[in-house]
Amino acid sequence: MGFFARIRLFFSRHKREPVLGIAFGSGGAKGMAHLGALKAFEEEGISFSVITGASIGAIVGALYAKGYSSADMVGIVESLNAKEFSKNLKPFADLGFAEHFLEPYIEGDISELPKPFAASVTDAKTNENVTLKQGKAARVLTASAAIPPFFRGVEIDGVKYYDGAFSNAVPADTCRELGAEFVVGIDLAAFVRPEEEKGRFQRILGSAISAMTPVKYLENARTRGYEGSDIMLRPNLLPYSATDVSRAAMAEMFEIGYGEAKEHMAEIKAAIKEASRGRRGKK
Repeated sequence: MGFFARIRLFFSRHKREPVLGIAFGSGGAKGMAHLGALKAFEEEGISFSVITGASIGAIVGALYAKGYSSADMVGIVESLNAKEFSKNLKPFADLGFAEHFLEPYIEGDISELPKPFAASVTDAKTNENVTLKQGKAARVLTASAAIPPFFRGVEIDGVKYYDGAFSNAVPADTCRELGAEFVVGIDLAAFVRPEEEKGRFQRILGSAISAMTPVKYLENARTRGYEGSDIMLRPNLLPYSATDVSRAAMAEMFEIGYGEAKEHMAEIKAAIKEASRGRRGKK
């Protein structure tokens, strides 16, 4: 082996890649964009070692930590009976149906998943953010997705929790706490319609829903995700709602998520490479 070949081999052996983490944001049916983004990462050979999520992001994240691919998860979504699901969208419905649906796909305790994972939830009593790193997987995931007034809170060990969107919608900071050194976040609610563009009925309905909601959005519920991420993907899902489970809409949201990740892939890969350089020589 030549001198320069030995030098290259030395540095390739001592190259220390950063621990990659991904934080999946909340957004209900908009979570199809997460699956599109994952497909783009799979095509580029990028995988994440540490995973966190809130609401639908927690469900996608746990399945990813379990080892499911984006195609696997699309299959799970397609197995869901949209009509039956829609029947459960009524004020403060019990999420037992969702827990039952998830159990065959992700059994056991979330602490036993192959990759480190945590779900963001909101304490019903204190309105504070809580990170769940253990507990029955299907129950933890429904707690993270229990958005009022559609669903009632989910009780775990005597404590009632609601959707993590209220307190930490894109838990990138939690991802770092679990050991990630480079974090990609995905914000499904980056684009929202300004209040002045909403119709009178929509504003009144929004006020009524807010009044019925037992927990409130914290001021930094979304901004903390940006502070904790190295790269934040922001798929433009403005035309869609969190409850749009039509096949056409879900297919479109998947493609939007895929396109957003592809558009920023060169930036992401360059940033990961730069982070890797920064790790060289560190003890």
